[in-house]
Amino acid sequence: MCACPSSAVHGAPYALPDKRQVAASFSRAAASYDAVAELQRSVGTQLLARVPAELPVQRWLDLGCGTGHFTRVLAGRYAQGEGLALDIAEGMLRHARPQGGAAHFIAGDAEALPLQGASIDLLFSSLALQWCGDFPRVLSEAQRVLRPGGVLAFSSLCVGTLQELRDSWQAVDGLVHVNRFRHFEDYQQLCAASGLQVLTLQREAEVLHFPDLRSLTTSLKELGAHNLNPGRPGGLTGPSRIRALIEAYEGFRQPHGLPATYQVVYGVLHKPSSLY
Repeated sequence: MCACPSSAVHGAPYALPDKRQVAASFSRAAASYDAVAELQRSVGTQLLARVPAELPVQRWLDLGCGTGHFTRVLAGRYAQGEGLALDIAEGMLRHARPQGGAAHFIAGDAEALPLQGASIDLLFSSLALQWCGDFPRVLSEAQRVLRPGGVLAFSSLCVGTLQELRDSWQAVDGLVHVNRFRHFEDYQQLCAASGLQVLTLQREAEVLHFPDLRSLTTSLKELGAHNLNPGRPGGLTGPSRIRALIEAYEGFRQPHGLPATYQVVYGVLHKPSSLY
């Protein structure tokens, strides 16, 4: 999980949260994360299904490993390979390390991987790279550490994520209450310019449903993914604004509950042998 201030490729500049705040937030959420990680499990499973089955993997990296769920899944799938797990949140690493799955658990940043060049066959990263402000740097680092023929498989989030919550807050006060994400077109442009071969790059909507607004906001907090944006309102939100927010969000209610839409980006990029 990484983040730093950046400008968007598409449209007006925006700033992502400071990576130290992101690391601290996810560290605090380590104990509660797995209980509310329904979306994260689903997305990671779908991402793993996109990894080419014929890819020979001697060494793999789970980048943004969190609590280590997919570290252990990868260890089962590539039992003959050596696994590395990396995260910027020390609290997540403390939670993941005792459960095993990787030979090494490493504190590090996707924008400056503490790994040798051409040392990884599979770089797997699920729902972590949306926190990275310098995505071209992430792609450059992936290209550097991948062996010829290696694969970067990532999932991330783009504009349209939590749009219901964003629109509801817009109706209340117009301030920044929801984390910002890149446009899908930014991912297309940056991946195409990365020097890696794009095998697949898709956007798919995932919708979760909650019985009420408190359930949604509690879930975001327990994931460590609540509002960390620069310019977010300080202090507590008053009762009148909360009532107005609830009223606005109720306008989105569906038979299964209040929807929370996530626009998920799935990317699989290949490092051609000719680049090395």
